[in-house]
Amino acid sequence: MKKNNMSKKTGNKAINRKSFIGKTAAGLGALAIPFKKAEASFFDTFFQNHYVEMSKEEVKSVIDRMEKEYSEKYGKKVTIDTTAPLPGVKFGYGLDLSRCVGCRRCVYACVDENNQSRDPQIHYISVVRMKKNEKGVTDLENGTKYYEPEKVPEEGFMYVPIACMQCENSPCTKACPTQATWKEKDGVVAIDYDYCIGCRFCMAACPYGARKMNWGNPYLPADEVNPNMHYLGNRPRHKGCVEKCTWCLQRTRKGLYPACHQVCPVGARKFGNMLDPNSEIRYCLDNKRVFRLKEELNTKPTFFYFFSS
Repeated sequence: MKKNNMSKKTGNKAINRKSFIGKTAAGLGALAIPFKKAEASFFDTFFQNHYVEMSKEEVKSVIDRMEKEYSEKYGKKVTIDTTAPLPGVKFGYGLDLSRCVGCRRCVYACVDENNQSRDPQIHYISVVRMKKNEKGVTDLENGTKYYEPEKVPEEGFMYVPIACMQCENSPCTKACPTQATWKEKDGVVAIDYDYCIGCRFCMAACPYGARKMNWGNPYLPADEVNPNMHYLGNRPRHKGCVEKCTWCLQRTRKGLYPACHQVCPVGARKFGNMLDPNSEIRYCLDNKRVFRLKEELNTKPTFFYFFSS
């Protein structure tokens, strides 16, 4: 993986973010001392190394600090996982559109699992309701995300859940000017929230509307916090950064299904290792007629749709 080098050459010395803040704080003199003490977490977070550049010792230091801060803030023991992509694993996701009933349980299971803001609300999954015509063909562009889920399924309609497609040829990662987002070896497009500068170039580049901007301070009630976190996944975010679905890294890298998969009442969702010929996703890819959303854009999504009937 290409590392993000934020340093600049000045004479014979390289200046990186850490040395910059050290020199800046020293230049501020006495005024910087009480400010840094009062805002130690801010300084530690904002000026920490990019995740892909940190040594094991630096990662441990950052994780220890975050676990302590989150545990104190939310009044419960928080653990932050840093499990890397597992060897021989390339995740893929399938969705059976003939089964989906549009109940949107996946939307809210995702919110609960991934510590998304409750106010303002942030949803990674959008379920689009579309009317079938006489040929059974639907029009995605004229679909709507706003319908009454207690009335589903409705005759003459179908439902298409949309989230991050974890694209092989991801335009979002190419658009990021700080390399705060990249594709992991297991196929998940990850974000280092502390390196995101909130420019929203990735949002403009994504043709699926999968990335969400924190315009305000996320509100996450302490009694609703999921304490089982991953550094690149469901740890709490902050105002001014972008976030997205990560296929529940805190679960999937431990052999569990994503929360949206687990909660689906009709078994419409299929997930697994595409490199494993015995996985459920490989069965779907090998035996179903699958398609990918907006595949004409050559983004090469690893999220697939199919019909079982």
